[in-house]
Amino acid sequence: MYIPKTHEETRIDVLQEFMEAHPFATLVTLGSAGLFATHLPVVLDRDGGTLGILRGHISRANRQWRDFSAVVEALVIFSGPHHYITPNWYAEKAKSGRVVPTWNYAVVHAYARLAVIEDAAWLLKNVQTLTDVHEVGSPAPWRVSDAPEEYIHAIAKGIVGVELTITRLEGKWKVSQNQSAENRAGVVKGLEELGTVESLEMKRLVEEGLK
Repeated sequence: MYIPKTHEETRIDVLQEFMEAHPFATLVTLGSAGLFATHLPVVLDRDGGTLGILRGHISRANRQWRDFSAVVEALVIFSGPHHYITPNWYAEKAKSGRVVPTWNYAVVHAYARLAVIEDAAWLLKNVQTLTDVHEVGSPAPWRVSDAPEEYIHAIAKGIVGVELTITRLEGKWKVSQNQSAENRAGVVKGLEELGTVESLEMKRLVEEGLK
């Protein structure tokens, strides 16, 4: 990924926190037919390996688990807040007019060694962990054990596990760092006035860059 120094994020704890906050990822691998991508939720084990281990599962009918190069790193992409930035928010517009639109965003690329898991116990644990993570905020969390055991085992036969041991991480926070303090303040104000979930998420990232 192209990352200007201004936009580079290298703190491992920040990158791991980002992956946990945006767990619906894109798994990209290289196989005999070329590049292949699958969108899936993953769980990060921070204590696994040097940089962490990602675990998830895909459909057994998905050919990606059968056709990937073990000698080429897999890529897992995590996308976070993003937003269009209008030049109307820049103080520079009134001074010189030398401004153009852009798009702010934050992403993490995790490169990893991919292993395919077909063990039934591993798959059940992965489904339980994934469910528990995302049901935690529910007033009445659903548990895997709430479903009939034979039904869960039948469902598990239709999936395979993917375990990705992270070998390197890249983070890119493009949040107006290359703009003047006045322009950044204008971006913050403009995003706040929009008042959408997306604009307020980006406002927070731009403000963090101001500190």
